[in-house]
Amino acid sequence: MSNYYAEKLNSMKLFQVYDTKIDRVKQYFREELNFVRRDLHGYERVLELGCGYGRVMKELAPNVGTLVGIDISPDSVRLGEEYLKDCPNCEIKVMDAHNLQFDEPFDIVLCLQNGISALKGKEKNLIDQSLKVLVPGGKAYFSTYSAKFWNHRVAWFQEQADKGLLGELDMEKTKNGHIECKDGFVANTYTFEDFQRFAEESGCRYKIEEVDESSLFLVLQK
Repeated sequence: MSNYYAEKLNSMKLFQVYDTKIDRVKQYFREELNFVRRDLHGYERVLELGCGYGRVMKELAPNVGTLVGIDISPDSVRLGEEYLKDCPNCEIKVMDAHNLQFDEPFDIVLCLQNGISALKGKEKNLIDQSLKVLVPGGKAYFSTYSAKFWNHRVAWFQEQADKGLLGELDMEKTKNGHIECKDGFVANTYTFEDFQRFAEESGCRYKIEEVDESSLFLVLQK
């Protein structure tokens, strides 16, 4: 799947992804943000990887000092510039998360909602890039789906397929945390053991925590 989010699932289509009618999925969105908020003090310089049109940025803007979001899709970034026009502490730009280029470091890097899968490429490189742009003592947050959320997750992706945002789900291949559509969309998840391996390879202090029986978080401290 080459840049599916840049070529197909971007801009208003991505907006519709989050316009879900499934209450349990809405709760998942809220609880991921609440988990991050608990660590914020209001002055942090934050970077979000794979920010789309800025949904998370708009929610967290009141809780941080400044927030920069990057996405590989120019169409999503253009929508984000309009969506975030009333958030003066937010900046959104086109950039590849696997090749971060910043002059000033960040206190926090966010890669939420299974972004470590969606931002296609080597997980180690994504983690290394995130750590590269952090201040000493800064934290990088990576989340994936909890195995306990599987049925809700499949229902949400079926909803997206029904809206025409994704191709038809390939139910023979959709199992064990792996979702696949007949148009080439693929989404994987990571286990506690996967996150533990990534953390130990990074050499950082870390914690791994399940949130809301919907997310599994890896938090690395540089």
